[in-house]
Amino acid sequence: MNPKMLFKLIIDLTMTILMLIEMAYYITGNTFHEFLGVSVLVLFVIHNFLNRRWFSTILKGKYNLRRIVQIVLNLLFLVTMAVMMICGILISSELFTFIQINDDTIFRQIHVQTAYWGFIIMALHVGFSWGMIINSVRRMTGITGTNRIRTMGLRVLAALIVFYGVYASFEREIGTKLTIYNPFGTWVNDDSAIKFIIDHLSIMGIYICGIHYALKFVQKQDKGELKNKDIGSKMRITN
Repeated sequence: MNPKMLFKLIIDLTMTILMLIEMAYYITGNTFHEFLGVSVLVLFVIHNFLNRRWFSTILKGKYNLRRIVQIVLNLLFLVTMAVMMICGILISSELFTFIQINDDTIFRQIHVQTAYWGFIIMALHVGFSWGMIINSVRRMTGITGTNRIRTMGLRVLAALIVFYGVYASFEREIGTKLTIYNPFGTWVNDDSAIKFIIDHLSIMGIYICGIHYALKFVQKQDKGELKNKDIGSKMRITN
């Protein structure tokens, strides 16, 4: 892996981890939450700067379903993150106290709601890049060949993560937190840092696995169609 790609991967991984910690507001407290929020903002700016060429290619080239969905998700993630951070600055009580707002209730609701939407979109975004991440890890660890037992083990692990992620989604009322009616939802009373991390990583796993395996299915279908076209072309030439 070249140094530039490794640096991008580190930035994205760090931003993902910090955003996950940011979700644990009731565990970390407001001061740490705001300082971490500024760090996420800086990393987000760096992330978009490093990927600035992508914006110039949006209107170029051919469009297929995968590219359209990826562009929409990336733009939604950009807008969601921007709105979340702007609202975070407006409701700040530690770092941006010079900004005075009489009633910040609506901004707090938008901040929380966009945070959860950003969390889901981020997981989908990671899912799109999961194949590249796996290949990078393989190159770094020297794993080149395939192993049926390892593959089956990883798929069973993925299924368990998704199963628990669905349970955690209902327990933490993620669906409710994504709606405008009650974006703050209900906090788990017996929550701990470890349980919080496991729950939210599992919830991310639902969307990462969903996108990853959906893309693999589409690629398999496309290969099948190309193979059938090649066979058809050869039969016509033979006849």
